[in-house]
Amino acid sequence: MKTKEEYIESLKEKNMDVYVMGEKVEDTINHPIIAPSLNSVALTYELAEDEEYEELMTATSSLTGKKINRFTHLHQSTDDLVKKVKMQRMLGQKTASCFQRCVGMDAANAVFSTTFECDEKHGTNYHERFRKYWTLVQENDWVVDGAMTDPKGDRGKSPSQQSDPDMYLRIVERREDGIVVRGAKAHQTGMVNSHEVMVMPTVAMREEDKDYAVAFSVSVDTPGIFMIYGRQSCDTRKLEKDADIDLGNKNYGGHEALVIFEDVFVPNDRIFMAGEYDFSGMLVERFASYHRQSYGGCKCGVGDVLIGATAVSAEYNGVQKASHIKDKLIEMNHLNETIYSCGIACSCQGKKLPAGNYYVDTLLANVCKQNVTRFPYEITRLAEDIAGGLMVTLPSEMDYNNPELRAYIDKYLKGVDEISTEDRMRILRLIENITLGTAAVGYRTESMHGAGSPQAQRIMIARQANMEEKKEQAKKIAGIKKKK
Repeated sequence: MKTKEEYIESLKEKNMDVYVMGEKVEDTINHPIIAPSLNSVALTYELAEDEEYEELMTATSSLTGKKINRFTHLHQSTDDLVKKVKMQRMLGQKTASCFQRCVGMDAANAVFSTTFECDEKHGTNYHERFRKYWTLVQENDWVVDGAMTDPKGDRGKSPSQQSDPDMYLRIVERREDGIVVRGAKAHQTGMVNSHEVMVMPTVAMREEDKDYAVAFSVSVDTPGIFMIYGRQSCDTRKLEKDADIDLGNKNYGGHEALVIFEDVFVPNDRIFMAGEYDFSGMLVERFASYHRQSYGGCKCGVGDVLIGATAVSAEYNGVQKASHIKDKLIEMNHLNETIYSCGIACSCQGKKLPAGNYYVDTLLANVCKQNVTRFPYEITRLAEDIAGGLMVTLPSEMDYNNPELRAYIDKYLKGVDEISTEDRMRILRLIENITLGTAAVGYRTESMHGAGSPQAQRIMIARQANMEEKKEQAKKIAGIKKKK
């Protein structure tokens, strides 16, 4: 396994093509806007070396028998699925943001099982290719960006019906030694902090869409790949000299990117699907279910920090004993633990797939994510309610550092006597960061759309809920006889 320092050094070897705010970035490691997200990923390496977190952060590889970082693990039991969720909650608590490695882990487990079943039907050798590739990932402890979401263009049309054929990533050329692909992947979590990018189809395909039914993995600095870094609220605060208080969460963050694939060559040994459209739906569904399980961990971990910050703000305001404040904090915890319980439940109810790795309970994983599309919004509303309006009208840190203004800010923005104005400002900025600022990409809005929009889960819930069985159960209890 890599250490934190080895991980950062390994990224320096990647010659990535990255743009931030219209300018090409020469040093992604030390860029002030990118660096907090790098720190979040680096923590997944640091904690894997810590004996206190060894059980959650590491596992034994089913491919090599060696000790590996859990983010590169192929789940071998329901216990592995449970530990995954517990690990994600713990990391959410420590970063209060997105730590970016979940999507690659979820992609790997989906591709591993899908290629096995695809090979059985079509006589392909994708599974063996993937086993060899993922052994490399484990031995090098790589961060893999899972890339599923296409721009999609006109959502009312299939990939092959689009006026611009590049709205879904596709195969544009087939060669003896590989394929050439063109298109883009949007909302790519942690791409700039990754070693590899694993591409998957984003929807179930039909025969006329077979060129879009493609899965593969390449290095992030492969010629033809470039990234446009996503803008976040309050992101330019990181560019301000000596920025601290106003950042809210100074050390950690997340990021998304639009990733362009401009005629990128993929060698045969990195191709895991190339036209087998009948397995695109399976891959999408399995990845989505794994990733919806993930939200039962990371979102409640960040939620823990937000709830804690809200409770602190109530104390700093002197209202912590008010019955309605206590009740609102209880509700925040209730909602947060409900999310977690769904993540644990879909893990405990997991099952072994033909390929040998374990898969979550699809219904419960989708129920988990459906709750995540709602509950963080209510937790956020209650946090903003308790914190008060000062959270969004607070003077800047530059005002606070102005000798002519500081005394006035200290005097008039103080809460309870024993707490400094600076500490009150800090906790309010943390709440702002999680609910409105740069961490919002890993909490509020991302809770709605990450791993699929709310309707995507409702479709899956409808498929998995087995309504006919429920109706038969009701008829039996009611004494309704089956008609001959």
